[in-house]
Amino acid sequence: MTTRVLYTAVLLLGLSACASGPQGQGGKPPTEERIADAATAPLADLNLVKAKIPELLLRAQEQPYQAPAERSCAALQAEVRALDEVLGPDVDAPRHKQGSASERGGEALGDAAIGGLRGATEGLLPFRGWVRKLTGAERYSRQVAAAVAAGMARRSYLKGMGQPQACEFVPAPPPAPQTP
Repeated sequence: MTTRVLYTAVLLLGLSACASGPQGQGGKPPTEERIADAATAPLADLNLVKAKIPELLLRAQEQPYQAPAERSCAALQAEVRALDEVLGPDVDAPRHKQGSASERGGEALGDAAIGGLRGATEGLLPFRGWVRKLTGAERYSRQVAAAVAAGMARRSYLKGMGQPQACEFVPAPPPAPQTP
């Protein structure tokens, strides 16, 4: 088991340069961050390492549909950009460019290697599901997921508020249907 983790880690280090750019691709976190998350999975399962919930998402969770104080396009765009930084690109964001076959293959291989590392490290903890429940890690995971869902709802709400004003978001919202 330890040998498998070591081999996977060595493979990841070798692939990290080609699997992702410095800021990640396609909305993914950078490769180094993904490797660290996979390697520390048992610590998260024991509730010893927690991903901090950003303040912006906590505020969104309190009142996701509260109208902003300022409703100008600039204010709406600024809040949507802040949410994009925390949540990653929205579902309507343009996809990253398709690279060459070797770049796509390197990215896929890197993703597989990171998945292998995560699987190996998660497999180190016996009765992982029960451990997560007993340590509170499962409850915290649900809190993080709820905050992310509230942030996504807030972003959608803000984009909807900007549509009648013809605010341009990246990408721009679809035009409103014309009524005769």
